[in-house]
Amino acid sequence: MSKQDHFLNWEEQYWSSDKKASRKQRKTAKKKDRSKFKKSNQDQLLKQSKRLVNAMDTQGRVLTIAADGITVFADEHFYLCSLRGSLKQERDLMKNLIAVGDLVSMQIIDETHAVITQVLPRNSILSRADNLSRNKQQLIATNVDQVFITTSVCSPKLKPLLIDRYIIAAQKGNICPIILINKVDLLDTPPDRLSLEAIEEEKRLYDAFIHDYRSLNFIVIPLSIITQEGIDILKMQMQNKTSVFSGQSGVGKSSLINLVTGFCFATRKVVKRTGKGSHTTTQARMIPLEGGGYCIDTPGIQSFGIWDIDKKTLSSYFSEIFSISSGCQFPNCTHREEPNCAVKKAVETGEISTLRFASYCALMSSLSKKHQNR
Repeated sequence: MSKQDHFLNWEEQYWSSDKKASRKQRKTAKKKDRSKFKKSNQDQLLKQSKRLVNAMDTQGRVLTIAADGITVFADEHFYLCSLRGSLKQERDLMKNLIAVGDLVSMQIIDETHAVITQVLPRNSILSRADNLSRNKQQLIATNVDQVFITTSVCSPKLKPLLIDRYIIAAQKGNICPIILINKVDLLDTPPDRLSLEAIEEEKRLYDAFIHDYRSLNFIVIPLSIITQEGIDILKMQMQNKTSVFSGQSGVGKSSLINLVTGFCFATRKVVKRTGKGSHTTTQARMIPLEGGGYCIDTPGIQSFGIWDIDKKTLSSYFSEIFSISSGCQFPNCTHREEPNCAVKKAVETGEISTLRFASYCALMSSLSKKHQNR
């Protein structure tokens, strides 16, 4: 064989080997590519949500989530479940991957244990921005029809801003918001620690709140466990629906649930020194109702951050502000410092509630601070 033939033979072997190596590298890269599993790939998520549930799987509903596992009710049985490992990799912007109310597919291990293989598509979500990391979404409850935004008067005091935060979260999550004002008997028999001025101020706030929010077609139900005011209305509102009770600590969520369901969950009194509530419920739990429906009790909170909202979309959740904003001089008016603002004029004339406008301004201010801290 001549030197030239030898060289040509070597060259052919070299390129052949190089092609094989190249193919091998491409295969290896393809195996390592996880882009199809990223949360940002909405098409892939849609395909996953539409895939048929394995014939060997059982569908159930999440009742509670605790450190020792997830309790799921399926086919008249309770199962203590864990999450399949592949589901845990989908965390991304989620504080928690699963919530009470979720419909799941699971593989049964034995009479009391199973592994959750898939979380089925949700028709509604109540969530908040995680307290520790505002960049993560914390699921509170899913697949619910209505949220009972539970508040109180005097002990703790009525907080319209917190209520409006819940209203926005409910509307964003495709849930009907219903406002419960508990302990209204305290307006006539207030705690000793409150001064006469504080009591009169709370009465004025309560009256204004009832008037303003009902005029916006929000359902507002005054309640008292002592006098039984509003309890029958609440029971009727809960029939054949899935409801979640959520609100500030100490407003009496667990006490109300005990009364309307007949359960005996632990309750605590408000701390006298601060007038604030203390946590009784430490984890969300779903309770079946006699006659049909479910209710979910959730841990009390002191603050509530709205998930995934910005200054541009905020006014759309205040319908009365949004409808009048077209009359402002500037199309991007924030209704705070701009001249010739139709919204501020409407507040001055009483066309827009001062309580609602105060909530809007407070939320707009918090969103501005969030933007500055980025």
